[in-house]
Amino acid sequence: MANANESRLDFPWGEQLPAAGNTLELQPGLHWLRMQLPFALDHINLWLLRDGEGWAIVDCGIADAGTRANWDAVFDGLPATDPITRVFATHFHPDHLGNAHWLCERFQVRLWMSATDFNVARMASQSTVGMGGEAAAAFFGRHGLVDEDSQAKIRARGDYYPRMVPQVPASFRRLMDGDRVALGDRSLQVIAGYGHAPEHLSFWDEANRVLIAGDMVLPRISTNVSVVDVEPEADPLGLYLKSLARMAHLPDDTLVLPAHGRPFRGLQRRIAQLQQHHEERLAELLAALQTGPKTAAELLGVLFKRQLDLHQTTFAMGESIAHLNHLWLQGRLRRLEEGGLYRFALPA
Repeated sequence: MANANESRLDFPWGEQLPAAGNTLELQPGLHWLRMQLPFALDHINLWLLRDGEGWAIVDCGIADAGTRANWDAVFDGLPATDPITRVFATHFHPDHLGNAHWLCERFQVRLWMSATDFNVARMASQSTVGMGGEAAAAFFGRHGLVDEDSQAKIRARGDYYPRMVPQVPASFRRLMDGDRVALGDRSLQVIAGYGHAPEHLSFWDEANRVLIAGDMVLPRISTNVSVVDVEPEADPLGLYLKSLARMAHLPDDTLVLPAHGRPFRGLQRRIAQLQQHHEERLAELLAALQTGPKTAAELLGVLFKRQLDLHQTTFAMGESIAHLNHLWLQGRLRRLEEGGLYRFALPA
């Protein structure tokens, strides 16, 4: 069932979804795939684009047996004469990059992505960046998530990223903001965005009015914007809002291909909704702090009204800190250090 914001968008294919192991053609030479994820957010959208005599892949799914079986079924459905030509990744997160090495090795093709996210992925596949392990547990503990059960579970997630991205290709082709990529008859302009990932790439096809948005613009949920332990004083929310503003020139009737949810039209309507959403969350935090200083953990209930599992709690903590850091770095809050904890307070 669509929520109020989603109902204001246009979904050309209605409730239709591609079946597992199959594709749904949206335009000539543009196919939609949908792979499962083992989370509450239970799917990711991937894309095949005609590239000369073959096909380019955009995003890869996590590295598990089910996803690879679905990929095998997709490849079995392609003509044997149509090769896979290259692999694109919008950013380094496991659901987007997990199978990049497997795909590139299988078809002997190059990975195309941003340099920042490629190198973060290489580092994270050997450890875990901001998603689990001792450093993440200590970071969230300083922001008030101190109960023993949560701490133990976060420390135990040290293999969170390597488990879903066991290996990253040894080499890649760098893409940067403003670059243009020719894919068959299409010309894609690269749009770099920040806040959700270090250097997320979206792809704008002006002639066909198509935006492969990745995680930057989603139709139902707000994109996760988190502070992580390796950059504890970051302002990813500020970066994300600036990145949305840089898409203001794109037409509202653009066909948006999001990483999660259904393809839709209404890009500028959705950007306005996301901007309003974050302004409302910031106002709620400021109101909650009227009663005195609080940690990010104490404010989770202000931002998230539903019950959260551990996976959701780690993302929620990162997002709570992101909103508080944004206000703090703007001078609208103070950050206090008391008893080894960070608390945020209104200006004195």
